[in-house]
Parts: sequence; C-alpha cells; structure tokens
Amino acid sequence: MSVPKPWWRDVLETVVYAIVLALLIRAFVIQAFWIPSGSMLPALEPGDRVMVLKFWYHLPKIHPKRGQIVVFKYPVDPRRDFVKRLIGLPGDKVEIIGGRVFVNDREIAEPYVQHPDNFTMAPEVIPAGSYFCLGDNRANSQDSRFWGYVKTDFMRGPAVFRYWPPGRIGLLN
Repeated sequence: MSVPKPWWRDVLETVVYAIVLALLIRAFVIQAFWIPSGSMLPALEPGDRVMVLKFWYHLPKIHPKRGQIVVFKYPVDPRRDFVKRLIGLPGDKVEIIGGRVFVNDREIAEPYVQHPDNFTMAPEVIPAGSYFCLGDNRANSQDSRFWGYVKTDFMRGPAVFRYWPPGRIGLLN
C-alpha cells in the first residue's frame, strides 16, 4: 500500500507545472504585448494590450502578409519589440511620394492612415528575407523609412486580438 502525498506537495507540484506551462506558452505560442506609443493610431492606442501569435510564421506555408499588424524585434535594438503594419514583402518595390505609398508601382489603399505626412522616399526593392513596415500614424512613427528593413528572423508574429481596454476588445487586421 502506498503512502499518500502530503497536501502541500500536491499544491507545489501544481504550481510548478502551471509556471512551466505558462512559460512554454509565452515562449512559443502566444504572448501579450503592451502598446507604448501612438505610432499605430487609430488602430492601436497607447495603453492597448494585444495578443501576438508567436508560432504563426513558423507554420508551413504561412508567411507574413501585406497589411497585417505585426510585432517584431526592433532592428536597431533587438531587446525591444515594435508593432507596425507590414507594407512591403521580399522582392517588392516600395516608393513613397508625398506621403502616398506605392508598392510595385501601384498606390496602395490605406484607410487606416488618418494622420499622413509628406514623406518622400526613392524606390527601393526589399531584399530577400526582409520586410518594410510603417506605423499607421505616419506623422508620429519611427519605422522602416528611418531604420530600414525587418529581417524574417526578427518577426515575432501577427497581432491578432486586443484584450485591453475592455471597451475596445476585439480582433485586429
């Protein structure tokens, strides 16, 4: 006949398992991110909290798509994370004329941009394994126009769900 475990050991094991499971989920599956600035207004406001699918771009045949709101390691300081909208894919030609964005010689519709600027950028072809990302609040965004491309291995995943504040809960993109 086996001796039953003391109650405190059951509680300790449950807590340890829960912590390990939470760390694994955060590392590989889904992670919460806090929006610190207004660079993505009006889609994301300062203080919003979003869930990011970290595993998404690791699935076979799933790649980042133009127009998605993505979280990535900031190319200038990889210890920080940034959130922007993906505008250009590898091989795309991107040009900005007076704030209007052209991808492969066609102006893209950007109904999410409510605060445009007059920025102009000569045509550039995005290298393989890289992406061009812009903030929706162009007049107040540090993005690929200033620090260049986001490499594929810096992509964390798409932001898919806003869970805070309660009045703005819902799907993104």
